[in-house]
Amino acid sequence: MLKMRSVIVLSLLTAVMVAWAFLFYQHWQMTMRPMSDMWMLPADISSWQWIDFGMVYMMWAVMMAAMMLPSAVPMFMVFARVCWQRYPVSHHLNVLFVLAYLLVWLVFSMVMTWLQWQLHGLHFLSPMMENQNERLAGAIFIGAGIYQLTPWKNDFLQICRTPMGFILTEWREGAYGAFSMGLKHGSICVGCCWAQMLIMFAVGVMNLLGMALITLLITLEKTAPGKSQLICRMGGILLIGWGLGIILMG
Repeated sequence: MLKMRSVIVLSLLTAVMVAWAFLFYQHWQMTMRPMSDMWMLPADISSWQWIDFGMVYMMWAVMMAAMMLPSAVPMFMVFARVCWQRYPVSHHLNVLFVLAYLLVWLVFSMVMTWLQWQLHGLHFLSPMMENQNERLAGAIFIGAGIYQLTPWKNDFLQICRTPMGFILTEWREGAYGAFSMGLKHGSICVGCCWAQMLIMFAVGVMNLLGMALITLLITLEKTAPGKSQLICRMGGILLIGWGLGIILMG
C-alpha cells in the first residue's frame, strides 16, 4: 500500500509540475519574445482559425490540471486505499478514476474556450488575453465572491472535503464504477470551483500570480482542517470587496 501511495503521489506531483512548467513557458513567450515572433489571437473573432481555438483550449486544459489536481489529492488517496482493500490489483482503477476526474475539467475547458472567444468578440479581452473592461472585471470578482457565500457552494465544498463520505455513498464496483465515480467527483468539483475559475478573465487569462492565488484558495478550502467555511466566507468577502474597489476606482 505504501508503494502504491508513493507512486500515486509522485505521478500527480509530476503532472502538476509539468502543467505549471508549460504555463510558465507560455507566459514567458507572451512577455519576453518579440511581438513579431509571438502568437496572438486575432482581434476579430471571425478571423479565428482552428489553430487558435486549439491553442486556447490547450491552455485552459493545462491550467485546469495545474490548478485542480493539488486539491484533489486527498480524494485520490482515499479512493486508492479503498481499492487496495477490495481488489488484489487496482492500479487501473486508480488511473480510470483520475482520468475521469480530469475529463470533466477538460469538458469545462471547452466552455472556458467558448467564453474567451465571446469575450474577445465583445472586446473585453485583448489579443494578449488581458482584461480591457474594469466594470466586467469588477463584476466577475463580485459574482465569484457572492457564490462563495451561497448554500450551493457550501454543499459542493463539504463533499470535496470529505473523501471517505463520498466513497461510502457513491461507491461503484469495477472499471465502469471507478470511471463513473471519477466523473461524479469531477462534476462536484466543477460545481464548487467554476466561479473562481472565471476570475482568470478578470485578472488576465495568463496571469500566473492569479492562477497561483486561486489554486491556493481552492486547496485551502478543501484541505485546511476545520476551517473550510471560514476560509470560504473570508474569500467571498475579499472577492466582493476587490470587485467593488475595481469598479469604484475605475
